[in-house]
Amino acid sequence: MSFIVAIILAIVEGLTEFIPVSSTGHMILTAKLMGYNDQSPEMKTFEIVIQLGAILAMALVYRERIAHMLGLSKKITVVDRHAPAGRLDLFHVILGILPALIVGYFFRDFIKSLFSSQTVLWALVAGGIFMIFAEWFSKHKANVTAPGMDQITYKQALLIGLYQCISVLWPGFSRSGSTIAGGMLSGVSYKAAADFSFLIAIPIMCAVSGYEMLDSYRYLTSDTIGYFVIGFIVAFIVAYVVVLAFFKLIQRIQLRHFAYYRFVLAAVFWIFIMR
Repeated sequence: MSFIVAIILAIVEGLTEFIPVSSTGHMILTAKLMGYNDQSPEMKTFEIVIQLGAILAMALVYRERIAHMLGLSKKITVVDRHAPAGRLDLFHVILGILPALIVGYFFRDFIKSLFSSQTVLWALVAGGIFMIFAEWFSKHKANVTAPGMDQITYKQALLIGLYQCISVLWPGFSRSGSTIAGGMLSGVSYKAAADFSFLIAIPIMCAVSGYEMLDSYRYLTSDTIGYFVIGFIVAFIVAYVVVLAFFKLIQRIQLRHFAYYRFVLAAVFWIFIMR
């Protein structure tokens, strides 16, 4: 790996990890377009490291919310004027991540066996259709009961967690895509679903990346550490900027726009990967 490759892959990770476009599909396609097809343990370790950089960026964005839920602070970044007395708490987060953690733990080897370029291609398309349906349902059929994240109920948090299992079992479906769309199907507004999706990404990705790192830490050697450090830093910076920009543009960029992008990506994927 060269530093250029490390930087490009870290940028792609930071850009795509938390928005509903499938970071897995982007990483595969980017590596293919660069003529870089390294499937070594070192490369897998690099992917874990840059993912940790993106997670740290998300934790920084939600630092006050996290501190409040852990009882370390009374200050919250986002306060809903119309929120009920009981705000979002740690149990909401547990309900949002527990189903995916259980599925991932017991079906880890099975999920890895499902991973292929063709699987990712169809996941891009299916996920896009699912997102379009969720947006249509939210606008025409659903009664939005949680316009803000602090109004999400325990039942809605659990439903979002169950929808997240789709992305666990189907590589390329997109974790954020399944949780945001699932939230909208459960009566949560687009903005609140995105907010909650980003928040629960922190513990679940820490758990997954930490578990994978137990098998990969030995590949952090003096020969590779430079690439890992630069990748971590770049992924952190890019992910931080992307998340802040997403919340500023959330009213302009609807979920269907990401779905359309996924269809285009699937077409590119077909041309450069499948043919």
